[in-house]
Amino acid sequence: MGVRLEIFRMALYLTFPVTMFWISNQPEYFEEYIVKRKREIYPPEQDEQKRQLQEMKEAIRLKKEKLYMQD
Repeated sequence: MGVRLEIFRMALYLTFPVTMFWISNQPEYFEEYIVKRKREIYPPEQDEQKRQLQEMKEAIRLKKEKLYMQD
């Protein structure tokens, strides 16, 4: 019984991590949990935000140019 028990334990020790790895790397799981969570944390940029950012950059650039021209 000792050898059979050891074989069973070894099979269990090997199949459990392999099975968990296989389950956690399924595309459905990845899409459902990882990608959705990333989109919650880092939402995609909106056109209005991009436009405001560009306007602000332009205003800062013009202000710096004026400052350098005065010197």
